[in-house]
Amino acid sequence: MCLIMGDIEALKPSNTGWLIADLVVDTFAFGWSRTQVDPALLALLADPQWQPYLVFPGEYVQAPRLVTDVVLSGRAAVEDVATGGKRPLFVLLDGTWSEARKMFRKSPYLDHLPVLSLHPGQRSAYRLRRSSREDQFCTAEVAALCLELAGEPHAAGALNAWLDVFSAHYLSAKRNLPLDRGSEAHRRLQDLVNLPP
Repeated sequence: MCLIMGDIEALKPSNTGWLIADLVVDTFAFGWSRTQVDPALLALLADPQWQPYLVFPGEYVQAPRLVTDVVLSGRAAVEDVATGGKRPLFVLLDGTWSEARKMFRKSPYLDHLPVLSLHPGQRSAYRLRRSSREDQFCTAEVAALCLELAGEPHAAGALNAWLDVFSAHYLSAKRNLPLDRGSEAHRRLQDLVNLPP
């Protein structure tokens, strides 16, 4: 996963991008700037071990850039690296919807990347910020959908469970309510990561 984080997104307590880094070892994060590009980000996007996919709604791109599947997925991606294959690198624009659209439009260094458009057939379960559109997902939900698409259902389930637990903790603290550590979300996460109670 490659997170390109807008403005002060990394500092917001409701940010879910950091949850991805908790579970996905190969997670890279960069701050976004309209006028400067981090050379390390450009190097990552050019690294031959990766096939970057910019994850964004398909309605914003022309058909030649649009893809709905990854070339290599799951175990095959890891095994094919030794023979010249590339592992998928999902590039996520982490910010509010208006920030993400701005980053998408004003980042010419991303213009050569295929755009992966996801069609999950479900609504977002994210409860920490309001969205103007029902088809918008938080960054962690998008990452979980990408992991599922790449043949990593266990990692996708763990990320969704971690998001549910994070959301419960955040809302408990914000509303000054007691936290139910025996909730279904906590049990599901515990089962997925095999932690003792």
